Amino acid sequence: MILRDNLDLPVTGATGEALQHYEQALHELQCFIGDPVATIDRAIAAAPGFVMAHVFKGFLFGLATEREASAVAADCAAAAASLGGTEREMTHAAALGHLSRGGWHQAGAILEDLTIDVPRDALALLAGHQIDFFTGNARMLRDRIARAMPAWSAAMRGYHSILAMQAFGYEETADYARAEALGRRAIDLQPRDGWAQHAVAHVMEMQSRQRDGIAWMRGNEAQWTKENFLQVHNWWHLALFHYDLGEAEEVLALYDGPIYGARSTLALNMVDASAILWRLHLGGVDVGDRWAALAANWTPKGRAGNYAFNDAHAMMAFVGAGRSGAADELLEVQREAMAAGDDNAAFTRDVGHPVCLAIRAFGDGDYAAAVRLLRPLRAIAHRFGGSHAQRDVIDLTLIEAALRSGQKALASALVAERFASRPDSPLSALFVRRADALAATQVP
Repeated sequence: MILRDNLDLPVTGATGEALQHYEQALHELQCFIGDPVATIDRAIAAAPGFVMAHVFKGFLFGLATEREASAVAADCAAAAASLGGTEREMTHAAALGHLSRGGWHQAGAILEDLTIDVPRDALALLAGHQIDFFTGNARMLRDRIARAMPAWSAAMRGYHSILAMQAFGYEETADYARAEALGRRAIDLQPRDGWAQHAVAHVMEMQSRQRDGIAWMRGNEAQWTKENFLQVHNWWHLALFHYDLGEAEEVLALYDGPIYGARSTLALNMVDASAILWRLHLGGVDVGDRWAALAANWTPKGRAGNYAFNDAHAMMAFVGAGRSGAADELLEVQREAMAAGDDNAAFTRDVGHPVCLAIRAFGDGDYAAAVRLLRPLRAIAHRFGGSHAQRDVIDLTLIEAALRSGQKALASALVAERFASRPDSPLSALFVRRADALAATQVP
């Protein structure tokens, strides 16, 4: 007899015990808590023929943006496909197979069609939503979930996760009021939902509500930090609020503590570490020897060439630490990646490689070259993934490069643009003062 999960979807090869483990792993993933890999391994151990357990594990690894993890995802896809199952389950296996081979867009499209037909498939929605994030597809971050929303209700397990994903989709499409409302509602339903916590933090970041953001993060801190594997990213969001306020010491304390005190070797965590140090570097803050340890951990990742967004953050660390050899090697790896046939070839060609060249130029003091490389990218930067808040580092680097290269008119224009979009930001006000001072200087 084929069992059904708590959303009434058939699950081939499951036993009662295995299904309990699977649903616990899904809950953990929906909240970003615990150890869903260990939990799903228990499901597979209890029922080796459980198709969706293999699929679930595969997505955990396939979405890690680590080259080694992709091999695990491929094995999981093959295992699931070999077991047979329902059309829904085989569609999952096909999507996972594409993802494991670097076919981000195809995997997302397959899952899109799946959730049109089966809108209560929580795993398909979760995996698809993350693919939309890693490919920078703001419209699908919103619409993938919006299409499924009528099939969900507050009485259904995991409803908080649907609200959280919809909140983030609204935020990335600048519908801030609805984003905040849904994110707060998700937290009311499930205070440990790290994605909902993160969605509201994004709203406050985009609206330059620094004090509100600090209060939001600190007010629920015990919930989003408890065994939460998104916590480093959420600590990063807290650091961003302090950064905008010019509170560099607070930022460094967060870096030395929860952001990178443990010196994680996971790319997703190192991205956050690089991103906050680079912002401080742009502002002329002395970060001491922090770059060295981070660059050392980025070095093996810099040879992966599998996700351009990671490459950009590795380059920040290499430049910050003065590791010119590692920077050169990364650029060469990117050239090889652009010749590959996966989606990362386009991510790298369109955005990742020129961003890395610009960061390298900035580090070399060639600010005019950094400006020349970055200006064409802002309208297409979403193509290599991330959120608006993460990709803001491109704008910040461009503004700083324009100021340092003495391009008065361009610097004033970029600063005016930023002030118009973030008038309540102390950082915007600082840029205005610097641009005005530059404009007032006399050419010798």
